[in-house]
Amino acid sequence: MPPGKVLQPVLKMKVDELFLCWLSESSTQAMLRDCLRRIQMPARAERGAGDAEQPGPRLAAAAPDPAWRPRECEGPGAPGPTPASTALPVGAASSARSGPPVRGPRRSGGTRVVQTRKEEPLPPAASRSIPTFYFPRGRPQDTVNIDAVITKIERTFAQFPHERATIEDMGRVAKACGCPLYWKGPLFCSAGGERTGSVSVHKFVAMWRKVLQNCHDDAAKFVHLLVSPGCSYLVQEDFVPFLQDVVNTHPGLAFLKEAAEFHSRYITTVIQRIFYTVNRSWSGRITCAELRRSTFLQNVALLEEEADINQLTEFFSYEHFYVIYCKFWELDTDHDLLIDAQDLARHNDHAISTKMIDRIFSGAVTRGKKVQKEGKISYADFVWFLISEEDKKTPTSIEYWFRCMDLDGDGALSMFELEYFYEEQCRRLDSMAIEALPFEDCLCQMLDLVKPQTEGRITLQDLKRCKLANVFFDTFFNIEKYLDHEQKEQASLLRESDSEGPELSDWERFAAEEYDILVAEEAAGDPWEDGYEAELSPMEQKLSALRSPLAQRPFLEAPGSLGAVELYEYECGDDELPPS
Repeated sequence: MPPGKVLQPVLKMKVDELFLCWLSESSTQAMLRDCLRRIQMPARAERGAGDAEQPGPRLAAAAPDPAWRPRECEGPGAPGPTPASTALPVGAASSARSGPPVRGPRRSGGTRVVQTRKEEPLPPAASRSIPTFYFPRGRPQDTVNIDAVITKIERTFAQFPHERATIEDMGRVAKACGCPLYWKGPLFCSAGGERTGSVSVHKFVAMWRKVLQNCHDDAAKFVHLLVSPGCSYLVQEDFVPFLQDVVNTHPGLAFLKEAAEFHSRYITTVIQRIFYTVNRSWSGRITCAELRRSTFLQNVALLEEEADINQLTEFFSYEHFYVIYCKFWELDTDHDLLIDAQDLARHNDHAISTKMIDRIFSGAVTRGKKVQKEGKISYADFVWFLISEEDKKTPTSIEYWFRCMDLDGDGALSMFELEYFYEEQCRRLDSMAIEALPFEDCLCQMLDLVKPQTEGRITLQDLKRCKLANVFFDTFFNIEKYLDHEQKEQASLLRESDSEGPELSDWERFAAEEYDILVAEEAAGDPWEDGYEAELSPMEQKLSALRSPLAQRPFLEAPGSLGAVELYEYECGDDELPPS
């Protein structure tokens, strides 16, 4: 066999072998002979009817024929009364063409039974009684009166000049449609208002009638309004017009009027948080089903009710954006909005092991060509990294770090992979004059912690069931948090993980603490510890009022519309933006 060729079983040869084995059985042959005789009997009856004037065959037909007894009663060597009794069906058919039959027709009850079975009607297919259970665009609602909704929309448009609505008027139109207030941007763009600056009543009614007829729940309607033509899923760019309208009109973001350059950074952060939480398939495409299972649309509805944007901590909080961007700014020394492995290694005073840093840049959890070509990650990738690093209890963060630790991609963490990451932890502990726990003892502790279902391997489901997944991950690649966990008792860790109610998540707790620290540092003037005020650049002077915008809480009038927002590509100039 040539080298590299893989042996594959030949299924047809095996099936043929089994068939011949079955056919050679004596019981099989007896059954087949009996079945063939039963099939031959109607032909014999027709031949006997054609030769009714011949007395020989009639007398033979009247005599009992022992050849038609069941084959079980015949011995293997019992001779038949005529040559036709022992001949194969093919030979019997040929003798009918060469001469008259030996005996007349014989009808048995078995023949009638076979004919009756053929005439029995087939039962109806079971699938006809199964009701429809799959509704990709939502379950249709019989209570929706489309004509009444359209009439209400037409009355709303009648209040506008020439029955045309601008983006400022779309709030009332959204309410007439029965949608949350901040659906106004997607409604305006879906009706073509982004191109013309206004929407006519006829064009909007035609668009919304089609939506009501084809989309039967909020998730399907929202996806239909945002997607590009011909698509059934949302990509990151689809959220830009919607979020730009939120930035322009939400009172909690009014202070960003004087810092329009930060709009794209904030929008990028929110989009990454949306995909981090909603896109559970890691496909980069949000479907209607994923949107239904998430709380995103509920948070969009809360934008209307909550004037303080920072209360919406799951997606829209400006404080969280401020913390993420400042952390990225500290690492991005050349301010090109890209960081390499050496930059990321400085995060949290080199707390993360170099082996894990290499895995992050290997493409296991990042998208885009820059990682493979230039060995750098973008600000969007850093958002995923920071949230996963500070909160390792969420499903997405567990998947994030599991992908990094699964070196061979077989869907399970082997003992070899665990030892590979733990070796560097031991070296770092030795350099700190701390005695490291032997790997065998550490492994026993981790297996008792996770309790995997299969011995010798830890799967993703094992870690998701474990309430202390953060302790497991920190043990293998975060030296600072590993030492913190070692100082706590396991009982206290379990109490923290079992706490229910409105308790803050690890990420929310981290963001709140870091934001307070950043605001305190800026208020105390910590950046200028050398005793004199450094000269500010024009850009820094422009943004000095926004150093702690959330602490000052200025509420200015909403800014006007801006141009297109780029998600990832930023051109860097001499006036690169520092964190506000």
